[in-house]
Amino acid sequence: MPDQSTYLTTDGLDKLKGELKELKETRRPAVLERIKEAVAYGDLSENSEYEDAKNEQAFVEGRIVELEKLLEDAKVVKTGGGGGHVALGSKVTVKHDGKSVAYTVVGAAEADPTSGKVSNESPIGQALLGKGKGDEAVVETPKGHATYQIVSVE
Repeated sequence: MPDQSTYLTTDGLDKLKGELKELKETRRPAVLERIKEAVAYGDLSENSEYEDAKNEQAFVEGRIVELEKLLEDAKVVKTGGGGGHVALGSKVTVKHDGKSVAYTVVGAAEADPTSGKVSNESPIGQALLGKGKGDEAVVETPKGHATYQIVSVE
């Protein structure tokens, strides 16, 4: 059976736990209150407020289930500690096309490329894993190969 683990840094774990708490303690009760108010308006067949609240409830409940499953299967990785080589949780500075860019390699559940967090499953994450300072990581892109020179690994 394949490994179903969700790899998270401690920051990622805390963020998901915080989101789950917010959904359960704040959003779920607020949605239930919206539904209760909408039901009080009467005829549900043409009640857009009721329909909207039910849709939000479905989203909230679905996200709660998703987060609980992610957290149940979570394996927390220590930040960095790859012995000078890129591992899950490593902060990596690379040079590409003359520009320096910093990435943190994280599990897919907490990836956020806009804030420099790349998934270990992404092409760039896979190319960086196991490499050390001074190594080159070659990434296959739609435009061809992109080469990243590793400047530092923390």
